[in-house]
Amino acid sequence: MKMRWSLDELYSSLEAEEYLSDFNKLDEILNEHMDWSNENLSSLDKPKEKIETYLEKLTNFTSLFSKLASYPSLITAVDAKNERALKYLDQLHSKRIKATRPNIQFNNFIAKVDNLDQIIEESELLKEHEFFLREIKHNTKYLLGEKEEIIISKMKNTGSRAWSKLQNMITSTLLVDIEIDGEIKKLPLPVVRNIAHSKDAALRKKAYEAELEAYRKIEESSAAALNGIKGEVLTTSELRGYASPLEETLINSRMDEETLNAMLDAIREYLPVFRKYYRKKAELLGHKNGLPFYDLFAPVGNMDRTYSYEEARDYIVKNFRSFSDKLADFAENAFNNRWIDAEPREGKRGGAFCSNIHPIKESRILANFNGSFSNLVTLAHELGHAYHGHCLKDESILNSRYPMPIAETASIFCETIVMNAALEEAKDYEELSLLESSIQDAGQVIVDIYSRFLFESEVFEKRKKHSLSVKELKELMIEAQKKAYGNGLDQEYLHPYMWVNKSHYYYADRNFYNFPYAFGLLFSKGLYAKYLQDKEGFVKEYDNFLSATGKNTIADVAKIMGIDVRSKDFYRTSLELIKKDIDRFIYLADRYKE
Repeated sequence: MKMRWSLDELYSSLEAEEYLSDFNKLDEILNEHMDWSNENLSSLDKPKEKIETYLEKLTNFTSLFSKLASYPSLITAVDAKNERALKYLDQLHSKRIKATRPNIQFNNFIAKVDNLDQIIEESELLKEHEFFLREIKHNTKYLLGEKEEIIISKMKNTGSRAWSKLQNMITSTLLVDIEIDGEIKKLPLPVVRNIAHSKDAALRKKAYEAELEAYRKIEESSAAALNGIKGEVLTTSELRGYASPLEETLINSRMDEETLNAMLDAIREYLPVFRKYYRKKAELLGHKNGLPFYDLFAPVGNMDRTYSYEEARDYIVKNFRSFSDKLADFAENAFNNRWIDAEPREGKRGGAFCSNIHPIKESRILANFNGSFSNLVTLAHELGHAYHGHCLKDESILNSRYPMPIAETASIFCETIVMNAALEEAKDYEELSLLESSIQDAGQVIVDIYSRFLFESEVFEKRKKHSLSVKELKELMIEAQKKAYGNGLDQEYLHPYMWVNKSHYYYADRNFYNFPYAFGLLFSKGLYAKYLQDKEGFVKEYDNFLSATGKNTIADVAKIMGIDVRSKDFYRTSLELIKKDIDRFIYLADRYKE
């Protein structure tokens, strides 16, 4: 079974006549869009007709742009040095900048329309895009003048986007020197990081040390990139009138501060529970001062199972079917039609992601599969993202963009399906291993994510005054890990370079892309509890819920499933489910030692 994705459903190549034709067509659509906006959006006459026409033109541009940009973006994800793809991405970013002017003109037009509610009621098209239009109306107070917005958009191309591209290039091409079986090898960073899951304790530590040493080669470049990006974010955020980048992220996430604080307060209450888990795992692995960072992902128990790619597919599809045939059939189609690139290789970026490509009603998933159960769960996670996109495929593309916090819901829900199925069928000696794997993932999403939130908050505060040195960044990361993990980790073996490794820090439009993961986990835990109460009714509502995520606030879309996200008790309920798993793990661990 092939482990590399097919992109032919987009285009056959960057030299193909179809790609070149669409590339030229985009110019025509954009120029017509700009000309129409210049001629029609300066006056408020015929507002309904103008809003309708603009939405149609924006939809056409957005759909074609998304298709054209997805192709070279996916190419560079597995081939970081592909010069032709990088060139097209640069050109497409320039076209997006040109589209800034009509967007600003339309936003200013909407700001001046006093009877927007009445106008929306007069048109089916506008009713369909009601949330989209109301959100624009609400956010126009953060909009700068047309000239300023265009300048900022252009400067980003040589500012934050250039820094992001540099960081992606240096991490994707970084080779790590590591001795294995008496031989020095140069391995891609994702391959070395995957060794963290190895059963060989000495090799895990060696990989950790080799990884940290390798980062020294790119630490100054990474620090320069991070300073450049965060400095730009602070400048633009302040210019637009946001109190902070965090406030801007919350508004863009359709999430309020009350919701965030309720979740963070609950997380802080349960940190001691997670620390008990880390110390118990440390005991099992023979450590006395807490768990060293290099053993965070160490396997525990007697779970010797590994999976071929085909076996992983079959396992995921079988267990998805226990939830619904629709989800299982969808996943099977994704595997069979090569929507997934799972093979680790040089030049390919690390980690995993899912790209939902609305214009072709498909998705593409990047993973670095090594046969572990953890990697199998990652595939299930990314297929959840893809299923989310599937539920939105018949929505307008303008209603298909859901905010960051809700983005992790379907993915973590799919993880839960697979993990709970594995626990149910596990033999006695496997239960400890599976429980540990589940808690390990939860710890990453709750504890490690909290450390990243603390780190990014401090980076923004200090970046207001000066550029941060490599030494400062490393110190901030260590301090954040100490606050989050406490005595759960061995303080002598933390990870001072996690700010280099995590790509989310290097996207100017994705600040604080950490707490959404925690929200997604806790929200999904709450959803799964509801599923167990009424499986048949839940499945139907679940798909409706996912299809509504692009046109509601977080609080309102949660109400569809009967959840109050501003209640600390909701998060406590979800965290209590994890606590039960930790208690069970500790009980089994003590038996295992005996």
